[in-house]
Amino acid sequence: METKNIMIVGVGGQGSLLASKLLGRLLLGRGYDIKVSEVHGMSQRGGSVVTYVRFGSKVYSPIIDKGQADVIVSFELLEAARWTEYLKPGGKIVSNTQEINPMPVITGAAAYPPNLVETMRNAGLDVDAFDALSLAEEAGSSKAANLVLLGRLSTYFDFPLDDWMHAIEESVPARFLELNKKAFSLGRGA
Repeated sequence: METKNIMIVGVGGQGSLLASKLLGRLLLGRGYDIKVSEVHGMSQRGGSVVTYVRFGSKVYSPIIDKGQADVIVSFELLEAARWTEYLKPGGKIVSNTQEINPMPVITGAAAYPPNLVETMRNAGLDVDAFDALSLAEEAGSSKAANLVLLGRLSTYFDFPLDDWMHAIEESVPARFLELNKKAFSLGRGA
């Protein structure tokens, strides 16, 4: 199997690292060779966080270069737009429509770009954008948007639902398990 590349992008504190670890567990359980690489940036101050997840028969490097990502999973809309050059032709963006103002917008030095979903689609990109935050809140916590996004991502892969649930059970503390499973299911069904 050729190597597949998934980028998970967001802002510090949104749960992208848990999402990448859960995805890694799922893929390892499916027998793939996987590489996961985390690039934190200023994650503790609301800055960009990027995680690369690569899987296939044999993966030699954890890094995804420009034009190689099969899927970009974005926890925030501007982060989706920021990383589009990494998407390969025919790739897909799965994005939360949440907007988190970066520091230049907060300080008034810049404005948050309007109509990002439309702009990306007009550029010929395949964008699946939806309100993952509202679904996470419906599940019981805004912090579960990461599992909502993974639920949506799961619809683009032919892995059994039981494998996803097992990965969630191995990755999430028991006290948050039902909430996260509900968030995943809401994202999968959205």
